[in-house]
Amino acid sequence: MTALLLRDLRLSIRSGGGALIGVLFFMAVVAVIPFGVGPDLNLLSRIGPPILWIGALLASLLGLDRLFQADREDGSLDLMLMQETPLVLTVFVKCLAHWLSHSLPLVIASPLLALFMNMDALSVGATALTLLVGTPAITFIGAAGAAVAVSLPRGGLLVSILVLPLTIPVLIFGAGAAYAATQDPSPFLPPFLYLIALTLIFAVIGPLAAALALRASSD
Repeated sequence: MTALLLRDLRLSIRSGGGALIGVLFFMAVVAVIPFGVGPDLNLLSRIGPPILWIGALLASLLGLDRLFQADREDGSLDLMLMQETPLVLTVFVKCLAHWLSHSLPLVIASPLLALFMNMDALSVGATALTLLVGTPAITFIGAAGAAVAVSLPRGGLLVSILVLPLTIPVLIFGAGAAYAATQDPSPFLPPFLYLIALTLIFAVIGPLAAALALRASSD
């Protein structure tokens, strides 16, 4: 499993800067908001956490269609299906590698992009923490969508259509927890705990659903 994790990380780095593209897309989404909203700094600071979450969510969808597609094209997927290691564990490791190479850079970049939204230190820290906890859930959900579309030559749009509605609860609790950190009447802990619970739930359901879809596509 360690060899598979390192292999996927190396392939992600060599495949044309997927992480950099995600960060640039994230930056583009956040940077255009002040031009559309206007120079109201108070308004920007209030909508900052949801905007960062929306940008990170959309950027996380990039590259999900290639999660299993490349393995299918070079025959690696057939070997994964025939090996003794449980396919669910293999899918989980691939999801971890995808998160480390595509979503973790977004979390690291979020404090810098928060400067565009005039966010204070508390709000920046809360948003980065919720992204760190919540983005794995997006990857696990995306794995199931990528597995369903793995046999399609151009399944990128289908993956986004399948995954985006399922990520709405993650977006709600992630943005809600980040926003609540700056509002005294709204506690931070309850939505943050719900966000952790969603990530743990999808960490089980996502790889399992992806493994079943991969088995079905190979029949």
